Amino acid sequence: METDGLIIWKKVLNYLKENENSSYINTFFSDKASYMHEFYNNTLFIKCENPFVLEHIKQNIKKINSIIKNELNINNVTVQPILEDSEIKKIINPPVKNSDNILAKYTFDSFVIGNSNKFAHAVCVSVAEHPSFEVTKDAHNPLFLYGGVGLGKTHLMHAIANRLKEKNSNYKIAYVTSEKFTNELINSIKEKNNEEFRKKYRSLDVLLIDDIQFIEGKEATQEEFFHTFNELHSNNKQIIISSDRPPQELITLEDRLRSRFESGVPIDIQAPDFETRVAILKKKCEIDQRDISDDVLILIAKNIKSNIRELEGSLNKVWSYSKIMQTPITYDMATEVLKDMLKNKETKELTIDYIKQVVAKEFNIKIDDLSSKARPKNIAYPRQIAMYIARELTDLSLPKIGEEFGGRDHTTVMHACDKIKDDIEKKTDKIDIKIDKIIAILKD
Repeated sequence: METDGLIIWKKVLNYLKENENSSYINTFFSDKASYMHEFYNNTLFIKCENPFVLEHIKQNIKKINSIIKNELNINNVTVQPILEDSEIKKIINPPVKNSDNILAKYTFDSFVIGNSNKFAHAVCVSVAEHPSFEVTKDAHNPLFLYGGVGLGKTHLMHAIANRLKEKNSNYKIAYVTSEKFTNELINSIKEKNNEEFRKKYRSLDVLLIDDIQFIEGKEATQEEFFHTFNELHSNNKQIIISSDRPPQELITLEDRLRSRFESGVPIDIQAPDFETRVAILKKKCEIDQRDISDDVLILIAKNIKSNIRELEGSLNKVWSYSKIMQTPITYDMATEVLKDMLKNKETKELTIDYIKQVVAKEFNIKIDDLSSKARPKNIAYPRQIAMYIARELTDLSLPKIGEEFGGRDHTTVMHACDKIKDDIEKKTDKIDIKIDKIIAILKD
């Protein structure tokens, strides 16, 4: 006998078959791709055979729910795609959340070491083995990790926490993003339980706070974190912080906080080199038990240079395509699947020289004028625009941008960025349109 859930799902499939082509149905909604697994609490749990199908149904969830409600006239029933049976159990019987937010999968053993991160790794291992409250001198406290997105900062932070928990399960450890810290602070103020919030963070043995750059400009958060930092540091508790840039470049952060970050151990993590990227992909295949040839891994590693998340995402895309299309993973297949990504990587890398060239042409001035000491408005303003665009479209630091524009100070670059940003918001002299045009040319 068919259940209510199965009847509803069959109606959805019939509607899709009438309105979509057969190739689309076979790829995403055939019995081999997805099927109704369980109906619980007015939710249709649709089991997907691979991440490719799962992601597609997630992206079209509003459309499917709309079909159920508006086309089939069935109210209060929604679809939830899943990959594993365990996901249903988590929804029906949600586990008690680990209050420290530490992810067990991130360990030192699963971290791939290369030239770009070996010093950071060594220092993090040292902190895990000898946290500040266990040593009398040479403590790395605070430990400040900085670098671009997806380079392993978060992985190392969790690895430290996991190693410390192995040593002593009684250590009070908490990992939190700066955004979560801010939201908890706001809620504590709203609910008038500030003391409970303070006790939570100021009684820790180890505090790990990720993406600290997001508290820039948030005065109340900075004030609270300043006192939390002082309380922990004065009691010799371990503090570990991450950011997308070094402390001295957190320009809008209060001086007293920035100076405390600088007083510890700032450690830079760079993008992985080619050999490390290949090693990361091999480690990923080993963990996920995937058999992929070296030529495919080398193809991905040669073309994805920016960060580890994008690197692993490309590998997952190839793997998912292989499963859904039931085709072996070969060099030619990977090239075809990743062709859009490979095409993007072949485009011209955006440099300061190219930005200068396009801006100078747009404002009918000489390229050298942008680096000169000349200060007439017809030169100074385009120079500010070029600095703003460099900050928005490249990973260069403020001091480096200043250096590229005639050795100017980083505060000059910051002022230029703030001014142009303000002019864009106010649409001064339609500058927003002109800058959009310049950016379009640069990205073309």
